Amino acid sequence: MTGLLILGIIIVAVLGFSNRDWIKSRFFPDKQKNYTIDDKFNSDKREREKEIDELLSKIGKNGINDLSAKDRKRLNELSKK
Repeated sequence: MTGLLILGIIIVAVLGFSNRDWIKSRFFPDKQKNYTIDDKFNSDKREREKEIDELLSKIGKNGINDLSAKDRKRLNELSKK
């Protein structure tokens, strides 16, 4: 009986190992796929706009003096793109 159990575990392990690419793609799909250059550009643009919006919201709440030097530098970089 234990011999069959061990054999079953070995068979499952071999099948799992031989189908690992299918298992990975089925249960752990890639989160971000950029199919074209335009998709990549639009994705990057949305990320920049989101970051700018967050920085501008900080300014709107407490004024420009609330931004750290790092935030000011990042806002300056993003506004030039």
